[in-house]
Formats: sequence, structure tokens, C-alpha cells
Amino acid sequence: MHIRVLGCHGADCLVDATEGPVRQESCGFLIDDSVLLDAGTIGTRLTLAEQRRIRFVLLSHLHFDHIKGLPLLVDNLAEQFVAPVTVAATKPVIQGLIDHVFNDQVYPNFFKLPDRERPVMQAQVLHPGKPVMLDHLEVIPVSVNHTVPTVGYIVKDRGAALLYSGDTYQTDEIWSLGRMTPELKAVFLESSFPDEMGQLAKKSKHLTPSLFLKEFQKLERPDLPIYAYHMKPEFHHRIEEQISRLGIKRVAFLAEEQIVTL
Repeated sequence: MHIRVLGCHGADCLVDATEGPVRQESCGFLIDDSVLLDAGTIGTRLTLAEQRRIRFVLLSHLHFDHIKGLPLLVDNLAEQFVAPVTVAATKPVIQGLIDHVFNDQVYPNFFKLPDRERPVMQAQVLHPGKPVMLDHLEVIPVSVNHTVPTVGYIVKDRGAALLYSGDTYQTDEIWSLGRMTPELKAVFLESSFPDEMGQLAKKSKHLTPSLFLKEFQKLERPDLPIYAYHMKPEFHHRIEEQISRLGIKRVAFLAEEQIVTL
């Protein structure tokens, strides 16, 4: 399983770095060129040819930073596509897209365009706890603890599995499923705010570094690689410093255009 990081932050920002300005962008992870996990960043990282290879878009929840690339993706594909792109998500997310995004006011309804019988985009409703096959991947959605209906995912191919937390505060079910997944090779776990912003993290239902550690410990596999993501760009360095002091054996920090191979 090859995971290309298109965006991995909790917002979009141009930040200074030693090699010059770097774009930190919202979450979008391209798996094996054909399955997109969350849709915060697409077109700013992918050529049109690469976008045309996407067959499934897997969404964790409806918040803007996780869906904002989707309208422009389907707009790009509308003039030339072989088959519809399948948007897979839970019912509240699909309904939210229809009601609030693709409603012919905020954006054209690409669930019916360019032709109602052959739209560029089709919906697949997912149910927490029920595995589905998306292309060559088995995907299990798991409800997590956020301010809107949200799922994390266990994503499996024939030899490896990834645990993707989605946006979450303290939760349990996804770690229970992770413990029962022997082929699990890595965890992508959010950490949005530094510890000193714990009250905001609690109110917005996101993790801080100290909670990041407590959540990972629920997996009971301290040697497993864990990747921090969804760090707010303004606090990226502070969050990284705090996580680095926690003594986690194989922790890393995702960056745009990184490739993770499981």
C-alpha cells in the first residue's frame, strides 16, 4: 500500500522554511493512485491525468477542510470521464454534501451532472462497523468522537492495514478494532493543538500531544509506527516538540508530498 500525502494539516497556510516558502495544506491522502482518503487537497497537488485515476473518494466527515477539494475535482473531470467517481461516506456526510455543497447554489449538483443517467459523481453510503471493498482495498468505517458525525477508518490491502483516526477527541472503538487487526502496519493519528490549548481541543474535540499519547497507548502496540497529522500550521512546531518529548518509539510527522509505504 502506497500512501501519497497531498495535504496533512488542519488548515492551509504558506509557511517559511529554510528552503523557502512551503505550502501546508488540508488533509488528502492518495492510496495506490486510485482511492483518495479525505478531500481537503486534490487539484493543487495532482495533475489532471492523476485526478482522472481517482475512482473512489473516502470521506471521514463533512467539515470544510476535509471536503473542499471535491467540488473542483469533479468539475475538472466533468468534460472527460470513463466512469463516475464514487464518493463513499456515512449517510450524514452524503446528505450534507447534497444539502449544503452540491445544491446548485453553492456549487452545481455533480451527482446529476453532466447527465442524470451518467453523472460524474455517485454516492456510496457507508455504515460504521461494516466492511466494504473500494477497488482493491477493504475499508472499515468506525465512529469516532468529534463535533459532527465522523468516522475513522481501517484500510486494508492483501498485506497491510492502516488505522486512520479522522478528526477525533478521546475515543475507544477504533483502538479496539486496531488491536484485533494483526496486519496493522501504521497509525495516522491527529494532533491539532498544543497541550496549553487543551480547553479549545476539548471543546472542538481534537487531540493534543498528551492525549495523542494516551490514545495511542490504547492500541497496546508501542513498536508500531505512528504518524502525527492534522496539526494546525500555526502550532506545527510546538506540537512536534511536545510529541517528540513523549518517548514514543516510532513516531513521525507527516509532510506534504511524502510517500508512506506499508
